[in-house]
Amino acid sequence: MSETTSSRLLTLLSLLQGRRDWPGLELADRLEVSPRTIRRDVERLRSLGYPVESMTGPAGGYQLRAGTAMPPLLLDDDEAIAIAVALRTAAGSSVAGVEETAVRALVKLEQVLPAQLRRRVQALQRATQTLQVYGSGPTVDPQCLTTLAAAVRDHERVRFSYTARDKAGSKREAEPHSLVNAGRRWYLVAWDCGRTDWRTYRVDRIERVASTGARFVPRTLPAPDAAAFVQQGLKSYRARYEARITIHAPVASLSKRYWLGDAIALDEHTSEVQTSDDNLDWLAMRIAMITEPYAVDGPPELLDRLRAIGAGIERAVSDGGAAAG
Repeated sequence: MSETTSSRLLTLLSLLQGRRDWPGLELADRLEVSPRTIRRDVERLRSLGYPVESMTGPAGGYQLRAGTAMPPLLLDDDEAIAIAVALRTAAGSSVAGVEETAVRALVKLEQVLPAQLRRRVQALQRATQTLQVYGSGPTVDPQCLTTLAAAVRDHERVRFSYTARDKAGSKREAEPHSLVNAGRRWYLVAWDCGRTDWRTYRVDRIERVASTGARFVPRTLPAPDAAAFVQQGLKSYRARYEARITIHAPVASLSKRYWLGDAIALDEHTSEVQTSDDNLDWLAMRIAMITEPYAVDGPPELLDRLRAIGAGIERAVSDGGAAAG
């Protein structure tokens, strides 16, 4: 088998693994070969043990049979490194249960890698550390994520139960467009069939998600992409607790403090930041991390929480100094 044919077979296998079904003509266009060549390549994959099924219909097509034990997946060096990095990152994931699963998968991957490549992966692990950011955030159900991802891929409607910010529950039917990961939070961008409008859903608030099996034609999102749509929604979102902070420092010195939000200049030496959150403790801790002199205009409960944090820090410092003396 020539190198060109082998490379094409790997590409064909990758396409078949990435989508539920492929029309034969579309595969031929993607690989820039004839439909006859696609048929021959499919036969080669079958001879190697890959369960590729033919689909009936006007154009015909192919799909990998679900639930079948697959032969070993062939990876080149760059692909293996990419998977190792992804698994290493997943060890600090916001997806429930993924941390331990990712570690087990990484161990299995190392066992089947060639010695030289295994040393490269291990060197990467030893040289990399993970910063645990304050506030663990919500976790999402991996089964929920995979169901939503499959529905996005296959353009299938989904039904699910949703708990809103005010704890009100509702039943939704939606046409999923994209999943967006924002740090430790996941969002679903979808067309809400009942409300006939675009919506952004927190995935950690979605329960009992299921595909309806009904296909849909994707609609045009009113934003450049799903990430921009989520970002627009977050900027217009009114959180439960809001604060305006006057900081005696120039804007340039605050620009990299991602936890504060956007700062505006009041004058050459003074800035203002408006920030908010549904979690009072997290909002107070973000503000308490400011090292320059500042004043807070916010709700009484936030000011009380800041006073409590300040008093606790003062006691800890005083007790520590006394113990040291």
